[in-house]
Amino acid sequence: MRIGTVLVRGPSMVPALRDGDCLVVRRGARVRPGDVVVARYRSRPDLLVVKRAVEERDGGWLLASDNPYVEGPSGVADVEARAVLRYWPLPPRRLS
Repeated sequence: MRIGTVLVRGPSMVPALRDGDCLVVRRGARVRPGDVVVARYRSRPDLLVVKRAVEERDGGWLLASDNPYVEGPSGVADVEARAVLRYWPLPPRRLS
């Protein structure tokens, strides 16, 4: 398994992720429904997306955006990596 980084672009995963967030991802990691993944839709292999895995289907995954107001490609996607953590920006600290 390989570790890498991904920069989130666009509003499709708001509120969980925002444009400019940086993720550590793990290639080859097991994917479960609800995981945030990096994938390519079979209908748009040139487009790399960050979405939420919903259901395994036809040897790939159905994906969804967290933001209900954003539309994009649909269909089965091939997952390339699973998000492990967001490392930038850091969550705000609470002042005591």
